[in-house]
Amino acid sequence: MNDHVHELGAGGVGTLLRQAVAAHADGVWEAAHRTARAVVAEPASVHLDEASLYRGAPALAYALHTAGHPAYRPALETLDEAVAGLVRARLAAAGARLAAGQLPRTREYDLISGLTGLGACLLHRRSRPELLRDVLRYEVRLLLEPVTIDDRQVPGWWTSDSPSGRPVEELPHGHGNFGLAHGVAGPVALLALSARAGLVVPGQFEALSYACRLLEQWSCRVLSGGTAWPEAITVEEWYTGPPSFRTPGRPSWCYGTPGIARALQLAALVCGHALARRRAEDALTACLTDPPQLGLLRDATVCHGWAGLVLVAAAAAADAAPGSPLPAQVPLLRARLAAHLDQQPVPGTDGLLTGSDGVLLTLLTLDPNRRAAPTWQTCLLLD
Repeated sequence: MNDHVHELGAGGVGTLLRQAVAAHADGVWEAAHRTARAVVAEPASVHLDEASLYRGAPALAYALHTAGHPAYRPALETLDEAVAGLVRARLAAAGARLAAGQLPRTREYDLISGLTGLGACLLHRRSRPELLRDVLRYEVRLLLEPVTIDDRQVPGWWTSDSPSGRPVEELPHGHGNFGLAHGVAGPVALLALSARAGLVVPGQFEALSYACRLLEQWSCRVLSGGTAWPEAITVEEWYTGPPSFRTPGRPSWCYGTPGIARALQLAALVCGHALARRRAEDALTACLTDPPQLGLLRDATVCHGWAGLVLVAAAAAADAAPGSPLPAQVPLLRARLAAHLDQQPVPGTDGLLTGSDGVLLTLLTLDPNRRAAPTWQTCLLLD
């Protein structure tokens, strides 16, 4: 196996996830078992600076739990202990940073590398509810407790680094990120999905109401109609406030309007904020029906391309208000994904986010004739 064996986004664990979901659909487990034996045979990292939902022991635990096969239970029990230790260590480090009044790095809390992703793993697994509540308490603080830098107050989810995850001279005060994969929409979606599952901590609904106000405030009009969010902003832009108009970015799951709109919809649903819910669904509908925005998609992947867009649309449509146009968009987008694949083959790499596994798993998930498959989209904070 290669160095990416325990990566969910771009490696062997992503392949295992796809094969396991397919096995539930067709009853054929041989391929999943082969991959499971190979990935379990190698030690999965629990290193504080390496392991996350998308890498190492948590990624492997996520895929094995989704598979739900009895043969994987012993490995899962061992991984549970390793993941719990990692989460506690990450929470302790975050607590020390909070006590010092410093800004977080992106990887402290984001979905891909941070505590939001580890929380998603715990939510999916449902084996450590108290530990998940500890993560939720941290995320409530992240949303509700501001930090002061150079005599200026910024929200607690503001990060000290750049969108690349590294400090740069051009951003001495870091940046604010709105995206689902690396920004504030991630904690918002985790808090909302956890509340839906009955896991609630003090301040959770206050944090979600704050998130609704925040995301409504920063949804800017686009010239073609509808609204869009910035991917990232500087501290100067934060204090200037949202512009009247904005050129929308790529409509991707990871950074774009679709993922952010889904987070807002989820928050609004659990808080009972009808206006915020409508704004989220309107923003997504406008995005899905805007040819210039759709024209920015260049590939079929979950992270940046058509597969991710269709998955967001399907999840949002399932929760949409009566009479919403979102459900009608899902088969149209599924056809657009199929048309894209007719012109360009699936990626030649493994993995859920940037590889062929994510595209194939999306096709399986959206197949109207498929048998019931296990829920797997918590790792994307969609469901």
